[in-house]
Amino acid sequence: MSDDESYELLGFDNVLLPVGDIGAAVGFYERAGFAVGFRLDEAGIALLKVGGETPGILLRQEEGLGQRPPLWPSPRVWLEVPDARFAAERLSAAGITPLEEPFAVATGWTVEIADPWGNVIGFTDYGKRPELGRRS
Repeated sequence: MSDDESYELLGFDNVLLPVGDIGAAVGFYERAGFAVGFRLDEAGIALLKVGGETPGILLRQEEGLGQRPPLWPSPRVWLEVPDARFAAERLSAAGITPLEEPFAVATGWTVEIADPWGNVIGFTDYGKRPELGRRS
């Protein structure tokens, strides 16, 4: 294997998000529509599934991490959904207030939420550029 092949970026493994309470975090993300792939309370971790992909969002409990508002600028993880405006309605119905109204982006629409520890997740669609989406 050449040096270039050894350093090839193959794709995402998991995205790790720090949380202050694994039980509360799992409850929040289940209300947001995530399925739990696995949960190990004794290790303070839980994996949230994202579509049919093996990698997911790994919640990791960090001792002493209190609740906080999202910081700006802060890292954001955006996930593809069929319709971001519908996702915003569903999130609101589940008691999760979006950070703002859905907003237009180059490919379609996006809505963002923040968990109690300030991690920001966006739900974005490809309504304007369906050929770029997973279901084109």
